[in-house]
Amino acid sequence: MVTPVDEIMMSCALNQATKAASRGEVPVGAVVYRDEQVLAEAHNLRESANDPTAHAEIIALKQAARVIGSWRLEGCSIAVTLEPCPMCAGAMINARVQRLVYAAADPKMGCVRTLYELVTDQRFNHRIEVVEGVLADECGRVLSDFFEALRGRRSATSDP
Repeated sequence: MVTPVDEIMMSCALNQATKAASRGEVPVGAVVYRDEQVLAEAHNLRESANDPTAHAEIIALKQAARVIGSWRLEGCSIAVTLEPCPMCAGAMINARVQRLVYAAADPKMGCVRTLYELVTDQRFNHRIEVVEGVLADECGRVLSDFFEALRGRRSATSDP
């Protein structure tokens, strides 16, 4: 069930995604929160950090763990603008995140509902409550605009 706090946190994640786009990063943002308290906010940094693990979710989970002083993020939620990939979904399981709120589905890498259902798989020792589609249109638009602009830059610089 979507709460007003989930919508507020997704708006914050969307702001992070916009920051990522302005830096030439794939526009994904994440916010880790407990109740109404923001513990961490992050956006993708793979390109600028030359780090394949620098996804918004991973960065935010690490920051939140430092803030609370524990790798166990029990009682925490994470809002993400794009359905998490297998690496990020696995990190959320390992961190014991309680709830995942995400916006847009990811047909290429989504491992929460689209390609796999990792965070609710009964074979794992921890499962995560999932809320999907929060601000999906707005978050999806930021991603679409980013990739359209990227394709436009590539075709403008390529030789005929």
